[in-house]
Amino acid sequence: MVNEKISIISIVGPTASGKTDLSINLALKLDTEIISADSMQIYKEFNILSAKPEKEKLSLVKHHLIDFLSVSEEFSVSKFISLSEKCINEIYSQGKIPILVGGTGLYVDSLLKGLKFESKKNIENSEAIKSLDNLSGEELFKILEKIDPVSLEKIHINNVKRLKRAIEFFYQEGYPISCQVENSKKIISPYKVCRIGLNFESRDILYDRINKRVDEMFERGIEEEVKLISKLKLSKTSSMAIGYKEVLPYVLGNCSKEEAKEELKKATRRYAKRQLTWFKKNLDINWIYVDKCTDTSEVIEKSFEIVDKFIFENKK
Repeated sequence: MVNEKISIISIVGPTASGKTDLSINLALKLDTEIISADSMQIYKEFNILSAKPEKEKLSLVKHHLIDFLSVSEEFSVSKFISLSEKCINEIYSQGKIPILVGGTGLYVDSLLKGLKFESKKNIENSEAIKSLDNLSGEELFKILEKIDPVSLEKIHINNVKRLKRAIEFFYQEGYPISCQVENSKKIISPYKVCRIGLNFESRDILYDRINKRVDEMFERGIEEEVKLISKLKLSKTSSMAIGYKEVLPYVLGNCSKEEAKEELKKATRRYAKRQLTWFKKNLDINWIYVDKCTDTSEVIEKSFEIVDKFIFENKK
């Protein structure tokens, strides 16, 4: 039992692809529970903003790691892994196959690969981290060159976000992120994973779904949610939510509703593109092309076939 690998189902894909509905249908079929891998749906105050499933849908199946944290609190990959592992073991102990669903690729891959983010020395260097916000790509490049030259081989000088992330990792953990990546290659995952991905052959159809979702967000009153959130102290992680910085100018009277709506649509489309780029690196994903299916029921049926095959092949 100690060496037995845990079976788990993973559903990924870009935002607005239908992951929530598919996961609920699959969980009902298998009589199991869902673990969310969405870095923003963890926050209680982010309902419309994070496209969190409605209460009625959440009540159909037991969900974990959703709607449990305040926006003032920080979250991280290591915390996600720790909490997810507890959920997985709890569900598995009931003889059920956990379903991991979400579009935060770093969370999904880090968990399923069995990565451990244990600091050799937890360096409290918040001022140094804060100072990075005002630096250019060239300045960040020079800092990283001194502490982690290996990472520079894969990070462009203009990719400010990745440069900052690598430096922040060093300040927080006390060792280069390239060491973490190298060590991860030696880790044997404790999971047998059935990977399902939702995608679209026509990117225009996906973008149309995203645009409609944004329109619905405004119909539901996203500006009121952003207004309430703007009065709170946001953590570094929660402040990164797509939608907040795009809608806030409208709330403050600095742009029109249509301008805010257009900015949110563009930001969400760019995010979906990044998600697909991330997930397409994984060759083990069984892709279902939503726009090639006649309706939602066909998408669900195809996923059932993939899961049934996985369960059959992993029977002892």
